[in-house]
This record gives sequence, structure tokens and C-alpha cells, in this order.
Amino acid sequence: MNIFGSSGVRGVVGERMTPSFVERLAATAGTVLDAEAVALARDTRTTGEMFVDAAASGLASVGCSVYRLGIVPTPGAQAFAERNEIPTMMITASHNPPQYNGIKLIGENGVELTEQALERIESRFAEDRIDVVEYANVGTSHWVDNARETYVEELLEQLKVLGLHGSIEAAELTVVLDPGHGAGCLTSPRFFRELGCRVITLNAQPDGRFPGRDPEPVAENLADLRRLVRTSGADLGIAHDGDADRAIFVDENGAHIDGDASFAALTANELSAGDVAVSAVNVSQRVVDVVTESDATLELTPIGSTHLITRIEALRNENVQVPIAGEGNGGILFPNYRIARDGAYTAARFLALLTERPASEIVAKYSGYKMVRENVEYANADERRVMLNAAKSYAETADAELTTLDGYRLDYGDAWVLVRPSGTEPLIRLYAEARNRDRAETLLKACRDAVHAVRGS
Repeated sequence: MNIFGSSGVRGVVGERMTPSFVERLAATAGTVLDAEAVALARDTRTTGEMFVDAAASGLASVGCSVYRLGIVPTPGAQAFAERNEIPTMMITASHNPPQYNGIKLIGENGVELTEQALERIESRFAEDRIDVVEYANVGTSHWVDNARETYVEELLEQLKVLGLHGSIEAAELTVVLDPGHGAGCLTSPRFFRELGCRVITLNAQPDGRFPGRDPEPVAENLADLRRLVRTSGADLGIAHDGDADRAIFVDENGAHIDGDASFAALTANELSAGDVAVSAVNVSQRVVDVVTESDATLELTPIGSTHLITRIEALRNENVQVPIAGEGNGGILFPNYRIARDGAYTAARFLALLTERPASEIVAKYSGYKMVRENVEYANADERRVMLNAAKSYAETADAELTTLDGYRLDYGDAWVLVRPSGTEPLIRLYAEARNRDRAETLLKACRDAVHAVRGS
């Protein structure tokens, strides 16, 4: 797909992301979806309101009435879509820096559109075929004031159904919550307080400039969270990305918990024999080990929520049980709840594990591997092509098992390395994992050197 990447459309504002582009894409989506109404939501980015207005104009022009939800986490927008059976556009760039914005398209079932549905919209967009209506049939605009509140209430109700609300409340846990100035500022503090937690907040003022930290909840951006967990004696630190569909954790000692470790712990708690888990091609070996120990099966996809969702839906249509899916970046799905990444729900499921033992003990079993990551920027499409060709040549001559599902993954038995282009930024992403950091860094360096050698060619 040329417009939609691994998780919707994203780009720098004023370059790819312009009001005219958003208006045209919204009109195209409204034409293809052929819905009477479409909801619009956004994260806290300073350009979000501008793009909501542009999208509303495009939708109205093809006869779609618009329900404006305001600032809502992506999973909250998905909850609204499912509850009201209304397709929804989420204006967000998720974890990207503040100069970015983007669009996620959600179906009336509350699930992001599949690859096939997005391809239909892309095809129509390329043909520039939009069904503009006459003046008497243009869509109207309506404000929805309770989307955030209803989302929190539904989360709490789901935890009660699972029997987890009471146990979390009884544990009297203290959490430090860092929504990173994103949409989670307006929902997660209330949610965790009503779960019975004592909540200390950090970077919890909605601000699309993200002054406290970059919106991506990676270790290098969470030093303040780690420090506050240590000094406050909290049981857990929780960090969201810009649209709060992800959760990354800090243990009671202030140590960063790798997203692959928390994913492995939640997977171990969720899987039964015969189940299927779905993850991306950069899946950690610790998750592979958990699936094997559970006598379950692991299905791999290209990286990105769109690919995960497409595969989950296909498996469920075949009556295959998929209780958990996700990636090591904190984006985890519990399909029996909703086929959606939800940072607040994921954090609550992790808190349920803390009712029996501390976070550090929960993840200790999954600390046997070290993963390293690096990004290499490219200047233009030609340089991207040359760099990927170099990665391909390197991969095809390496003494390892090669997988080309998404980029080039080399499995060495005791370790693996992956090179792939980002679906959301002008980057070549490199990953390597091994039982010790030196081995992982050696593998990463060899691959990186091959890619770096042709930069500027």
C-alpha cells in the first residue's frame, strides 16, 4: 500500500500531511464506506483540530454526517465505533514526534480496517473518484460530549466481568502514570483511580507539543518515570504513547521493563494448549518460548497493527481461538475483549498479575534475551531502494535462515537479526536479539555496516 502504512497514514505536517490531502482522503473513505455518518476523534497534537475540520469537510461533501468526539484515545474511538456502529477516523500520529500527524480508519465494528478495505480506498483515491453530493444532501456536524467517560466505564465493566476489578482494588496498588501529554491524560488517571489504585501522575497535562517527553514510550524517554517510581515507592510505572493504545512498564525498583518481557508474561497468563497467538516478524524469542511451553501456535505477520488485525480476523473467521496478539512495543491486543490495541486495558491486565507478586518477579523469567534496535535515516526513495538492496544482498549471503515476510530476518539458532523499512517514518529499522548483548550488537553492527556502506549512493 502506498498511502496506508503499517498503522494508518502518517507524515510531517505541511509535507505529506496537509488539510487538502486529509479532506480528499476523508471524502474518498466516505465514498467507499458508503456510511450515513462517520465519527472523528483526535489526539492532543496541535494540528489535530485543523485536520479534524478538514476531514469533516471532506466527509460532509460526500453526504456523511459527522460526529465529533474531541480528544479521545484511539481505543476510546474504537469503543465508540463499536457501540454506535459508526465508522470512525482517528487523527493521530501515535508515537511520532509533534511535527507529525496521521489518520487511522476504524470500521463500524470498532476494528481498524483490514488491508483489503484500505486497498479499496487507496485505489479509489488514486483514481480521484469521489461521489460529491448536491447541496441539499451534504452531511451535518454533531458534537459528542461523553465519548471519554463511556470508554472508561466500559473498561471498568469489562474488568468486573473478568473478575479482576475486585482483586486489583483489594491489592491497594500505587501506580505512577505517564500519559506523555497525549490523549490518555483525559482517561487513564480516572480509570486507574476507579480501579482502586493510588495514582501519581507525570506529564499528565494534554499538550500536543509534548514538552515533558517524546511521545514514544521507549526507555530513553522514561528516565523521569523510573526516578519517580523509585522515590515514591510505587508498585508500577505505566507509560502511554500519544494516542494511548500502548503501555510500557517500570517495575517497583524503577527498572525499565522491556515490552517483549511484559508481552511474554501476559501471553503466558493468557494461552492454553491449542490456542494461537499472533505477533509480528520482530517477535522476541522469549514470546516464542512461551508459546512453545503453552503447547500453542505462533502466527507471524508483517510489523504493524493493520497486519496483525487482518490476520486475527482471518483466524477467527476459521473459528481459531486467538486470546492474545501484539508486539514488543507495548501494543497488545486481547481479541476476546476487542480486536484493538488498548494501553489502559493492557496495563490493567498487567496490574492483575501484580496482585500475586511484584513486577520484577513477574518478568524475571523473561530476561534471558537482550534485544538491541537502531534506526538508519534515508534521504529519498532512491537512497531507500539502494539501502534495502544492500540489506537483501547481505541477507542472502549470510549463514542463517532467511525470512522475507517483512524485510529480511536472519535466524541463527541462538539469535536473530531483522532489517526492514519503517511503515511510518523515513527510516530503515534494524533489530537484533541474542542471549547476551555483545552477540546482539555484533549481529546488528554487521547488518548496519552493510546498509551504511551505500548511503548517499
